[in-house]
Amino acid sequence: MNAVIQTSPTQQQALHLLQTVFGYPAFRSQQGQIVDHVANGGDALVLMPTGGGKSLCYQIPALIRQGVGIVVSPLIALMQDQVDALAEVGVRAAFLNSTQSFDEALQIERLMREGAIDLVYIAPERLMTQRCLELLSVTPLALFAIDEAHCVSQWGHDFRPEYIKLSILHERFPDVPRIALTATADQQTRDEIIHRLQLENAMQFVSSFDRPNIRYQIVEKANGRKQLLDFITAQHSGDAGIVYCLSRKKVEETAEFLNENGITALPYHAGMEQSDRYRNQARFLREDGIVMTATIAFGMGIDKPDVRFVAHLDLPKSIEGYYQETGRAGRDGASANAWMAYGLQDVVQQRRMIDESEANETFKRVQGVKLDAMLGLCETLQCRRVHILDYFGQPSQACGNCDTCLSPPISFDGTVAAQKILSTVYRVDQRFAAGHVIDVIRGIDTDRVKQWRHDQLSTFGIGSDKSEAEWRALLRQMIALGLVAVDYENFSSLKLTEDSRAVLRGESRIQLRQYKKAEKAVKHKRQSAKDFAETNLNDTEQAIFERLRWWRVETAKAHNTAAFIIFHDSTLREIAKAKPRTLDDLRGVSGVGAKKLESYGEELVKLIAEFA
Repeated sequence: MNAVIQTSPTQQQALHLLQTVFGYPAFRSQQGQIVDHVANGGDALVLMPTGGGKSLCYQIPALIRQGVGIVVSPLIALMQDQVDALAEVGVRAAFLNSTQSFDEALQIERLMREGAIDLVYIAPERLMTQRCLELLSVTPLALFAIDEAHCVSQWGHDFRPEYIKLSILHERFPDVPRIALTATADQQTRDEIIHRLQLENAMQFVSSFDRPNIRYQIVEKANGRKQLLDFITAQHSGDAGIVYCLSRKKVEETAEFLNENGITALPYHAGMEQSDRYRNQARFLREDGIVMTATIAFGMGIDKPDVRFVAHLDLPKSIEGYYQETGRAGRDGASANAWMAYGLQDVVQQRRMIDESEANETFKRVQGVKLDAMLGLCETLQCRRVHILDYFGQPSQACGNCDTCLSPPISFDGTVAAQKILSTVYRVDQRFAAGHVIDVIRGIDTDRVKQWRHDQLSTFGIGSDKSEAEWRALLRQMIALGLVAVDYENFSSLKLTEDSRAVLRGESRIQLRQYKKAEKAVKHKRQSAKDFAETNLNDTEQAIFERLRWWRVETAKAHNTAAFIIFHDSTLREIAKAKPRTLDDLRGVSGVGAKKLESYGEELVKLIAEFA
């Protein structure tokens, strides 16, 4: 006899809202548990990967509970799209931020006091004002959702000072449940979120960090910009993507380079006029096939589901930052790529940035540890996904879908090669940078080598069997391993370390990765959302799918919103397969809730009828 699973009234109400409002048949992973816990007044800390459905974890409890759900978000530029998406499913939502007129803000404040609105998005800076806190004190409150909660961590990659003050919510409104959400947090960051936001009694929900649809690939940097172009042209022609660069200048130059080579690219960085940033962001969200070149100022909260690749032309500062940025690809579940070009200069540059920063020594030490972990990911001989998940405390098996799994690197006993580098660094009195040291090892008679009579050294030419690129790769690994240090105050000269002495004496042996020349990207069948659809649709269904996409573009233009806010590709794909002839046929399709059925149902049924 099968046991009957009992569900509480709250769980029944949550599932009803999920199906009728948002149009999804069932909760994923821990969503149902989180919704039930918060809807019943509990506090929660939620760690869920990008694309995992974090928003529903506070949206549905806000609809169940009496009062207004307050969403604390740092993403002013994206609030309009978030509110538009909720309006499309019939949820009464609004935002309070600096883009509104005084009269518009007054109208929202009135609705809040009356409890006549479901969700309001507020930036933390505004929330902390006396006016806003007084408004909240006379507003019936359902819950507080603190989105992008990792911003509270002073050690993190996206620290926002305003977030530290959010403990005031618990102090002023102790009976209002709080849910803190983030896609990225190691144990140290989790502990800080709990401490700063006074969530010691909150239930923690930690989902798997794995994003199996993303393929991780890190290549030896030769000509980064050209390698990027080859990668996009071969694998992602016509796809939406994001390219991250370290400096504003490099962002501008990379966008210009891609445009000159036939790829529509837009720049985004904090030095641009706000209106230009907003305009470029809106184009990226609302048009197909745009590549955004950006600093890390761009991306947090970006909800575009069909980003097919994220590329890095510079080394990220930490695995948290890298994971957060790469997680913006493939939110729709279709195949996506995380690609990075990485070289010796990246290691030198990041270490110099830490050493030269004005931060205190504790902060520098923490950043150094995070950088070491990032370098470990770049230099690993093992599965990259295993390495990432292990960093977040989640054991896993080799994925078979990253570069080190698909083309395993070859390791070798690099002790002798390392000794040649260390001996040369010692013999040039630890006063010269990488380029000069490599010239000496390779026996290159430059004017500078002759000037310092380094062509007379015993190590001159002992590495003539290897290319400059090979020695750079080996030196990069040694810097990453802490066997060589870089003195940034003295022209980036190389120095020996305590660990290097054991290698020099032959007391310690080391394994290094064998150099592999950068290969030109091989063109193959694209893993775009369109191709992903084609593998599941017959010819008629594919034709319907393409027609639906065209209809969606036109509808989005008429509504002045992003196409994915109308329907995701996955929903259009299901409609194409279901071929609904009536509104009832359409009702059960995932992603079609009651409001969208009312708004678009008849149009869709008529469109499908054209293919009958």
